[in-house]
Amino acid sequence: MADSSGQQAPDYRSILSISDEAARAQALNEHLSTRSYVQGYSLSQADVDAFRQLSAPPADPQLFHVARWFRHIEALLGSPCGKGQPCRLQASKGRRVQPQWSPPAGTQPCRLHLYNSLTRNKEVFIPQDGKKVTWYCCGPTVYDASHMGHARSYISFDILRRVLKDYFKFDVFYCMNITDIDDKIIKRARQNHLFEQYREKRPEAAQLLEDVQAALKPFSVKLNETTDPDKKQMLERIQHAVQLATEPLEKAVQSRLTGEEVNSCVEVLLEEAKDLLSDWLDSTLGCDVTDNSIFSKLPKFWEGDFHRDMEALNVLPPDVLTRVSEYVPEIVNFVQKIVDNGYGYVSNGSVYFDTAKFASSEKHSYGKLVPEAVGDQKALQEGEGDLSISADRLSEKRSPNDFALWKASKPGEPSWPCPWGKGRPGWHIECSAMAGTLLGASMDIHGGGFDLRFPHHDNELAQSEAYFENDCWVRYFLHTGHLTIAGCKMSKSLKNFITIKDALKKHSARQLRLAFLMHSWKDTLDYSSNTMESALQYEKFLNEFFLNVKDILRAPVDITGQFEKWGEEEAELNKNFYDKKTAIHKALCDNVDTRTVMEEMRALVSQCNLYMAARKAMRKRPNQALLENIALYLTHMLKIFGAVEEDSSLGFPVGGPGTSLSLEATVMPYLQVLSEFREGVRKIAREQKVPEILQLSDALRDDILPELGVRFEDHEGLPTVVKLVDRNTLLKEREEKRRVEEEKRKKKEEAARRKQEQEAAKLAKMKIPPSEMFLSETDKYSKFDENGLPTHDMEGKELSKGQAKKLKKLFEAQEKLYKEYLQMAQNGSFQ
Repeated sequence: MADSSGQQAPDYRSILSISDEAARAQALNEHLSTRSYVQGYSLSQADVDAFRQLSAPPADPQLFHVARWFRHIEALLGSPCGKGQPCRLQASKGRRVQPQWSPPAGTQPCRLHLYNSLTRNKEVFIPQDGKKVTWYCCGPTVYDASHMGHARSYISFDILRRVLKDYFKFDVFYCMNITDIDDKIIKRARQNHLFEQYREKRPEAAQLLEDVQAALKPFSVKLNETTDPDKKQMLERIQHAVQLATEPLEKAVQSRLTGEEVNSCVEVLLEEAKDLLSDWLDSTLGCDVTDNSIFSKLPKFWEGDFHRDMEALNVLPPDVLTRVSEYVPEIVNFVQKIVDNGYGYVSNGSVYFDTAKFASSEKHSYGKLVPEAVGDQKALQEGEGDLSISADRLSEKRSPNDFALWKASKPGEPSWPCPWGKGRPGWHIECSAMAGTLLGASMDIHGGGFDLRFPHHDNELAQSEAYFENDCWVRYFLHTGHLTIAGCKMSKSLKNFITIKDALKKHSARQLRLAFLMHSWKDTLDYSSNTMESALQYEKFLNEFFLNVKDILRAPVDITGQFEKWGEEEAELNKNFYDKKTAIHKALCDNVDTRTVMEEMRALVSQCNLYMAARKAMRKRPNQALLENIALYLTHMLKIFGAVEEDSSLGFPVGGPGTSLSLEATVMPYLQVLSEFREGVRKIAREQKVPEILQLSDALRDDILPELGVRFEDHEGLPTVVKLVDRNTLLKEREEKRRVEEEKRKKKEEAARRKQEQEAAKLAKMKIPPSEMFLSETDKYSKFDENGLPTHDMEGKELSKGQAKKLKKLFEAQEKLYKEYLQMAQNGSFQ
């Protein structure tokens, strides 16, 4: 039987009689090797019957003929017929078909891991509800100026929030609180109020001295009882400052100086003794303060100050902000349910959390974050607050480990009505009630500073899980690292802190953020001159890259010229670009490791700089599209991190807020024209040898344009590079350049002066006749020969042959110098 191509149809009877499938496939492969594969060949029933015996194409690569025909028949039939099954295919005309396609193996996608304080490990981040992320962040207790410790926490969380939202594309709902009811606020508000009253009364000098001495007595007791070395040092500083300010006033009173001189000393002492007197006045008169507005005025002022600081730092505002004073009814209900669930008890008008009852429950665990700190009475009392650790308050508890959910208000404290009598919320319950009201029984992320882990966050977890009767109020607990100042602990209570406003006077918000990005968010960060210098250099490094790319992109090209052929250099740079993007993605997946990201970005920019320098050396234009893609990617990452504060298309913005795009687009064409005109003038000045015009051209570059925020960079044989740069940056660069030049000038002058002195000394030495050179050294020698050479030492002993020989050499050297001098004088060399 022949097929449509004229070939004889195969006879498979001998092959089909082979029982072993592997041997049958081998025989079939040998038979098929003698047949040509023709597209027009029609499959016969014999073909189908032969391949029906095979369950799959053979794995042996040498049997490729069988494998190819098997796939051919499979493509036509859908699948080969099994043994004993009726075959649907009748002999038909064969045709080429697409080979079977297999998807690539690919690589396992990198997943975001976050360091979870609940496990003290990096865990895969899995939100509870798809891409939605619920996040609660502990906000500030507003009773004083915001400091760099606050900046450490809120900038770090801002970076994390932006990365989750803008890079990983999570739908983040970010909630933050303001603590405006707290022992610290109550005490500070009373102290400020009482001190201002005291100051307004204008106490006489004698009365002030008497009051200061009265205030020093309890203060000295407190100082002696203090064991914490940092706190003790702070109290000693206050005591010393008060004593120094007291002495001039005492002398002024004793000397009966004029009223103006005494008043000046009074003001100095009032200022230095403010903390001392405020504490004393509060201890004696604090219980008489009854105006509740006093306790709301202070936190309202400092909350506004905090928000302005956050805006200045480019920290995104929360999606919702909660104030304790606005959630008192919710807090009361929250406390009541905890009591109803059996985990709280009322004692003398206050309500306490029963830690033993909670810990003994099978479904609960107390101290999830820092179990080793449970029972730490110092930490627990700090968490309760200065106004809540008196002996009578502590005696109300069933256990020292219990903590206040609701505090009965004492005289001189704000209060709200509740089922247990007038009182105010405890510190820990505030966050639980507010977060629970907005985020429900379980949130994805809870954030705060490292120092809040115990007791604050552990107590939050306990009381919230007691309220909801669950064991998962928080899924991921994130804690930012401490901030130290030049290696020293920073604390508002120790008065050892730098305010955000003071920090922003020295460095920009971007520079502070870059410093934070260059460190891990969960580790201690040392705020020091070295840290900030590294951030400044990093900013300058990136900015120069962006300015260079902008200059390259301004070079005119036609629409087709923008697509240039890539050589090996471009292919290599592009490969590095994608390698760095992969590395950056892996770093962000690894607990948002911005430190590694910043190093990878630095490495990428270094590779670009090498590429641009190589092209410049060859007098070739760099590839615009490739450099633009890299610069846009880096800008995009900096925007995600919040380091680019506005909608800058490429690089750091120039000018004030909202002016970057319009400023650059408006002025750059004019600056380019000015640059080209200046180049033409300089060329003519060099050809015509007119140095005055070259000096004016340099003055334009070095003195005039920097005042306007413009930098001209001249390169031999290449067009001038025009850059728009922050004016203050340029002025600092100019001052630094002048300082370096001044140092060089001074060094040059010093070298010339030393050379002149050496020459003068040499000349003075040359003028001495050899016969006189030793005569003045009467402290060494007592006798000389007729030529002036010493023969005896000071004691009258004859010089040794070795000494005489040495002096003879010196004599001969001077003789040579003197002859040289006489020759120069004869030739008139000194005129």
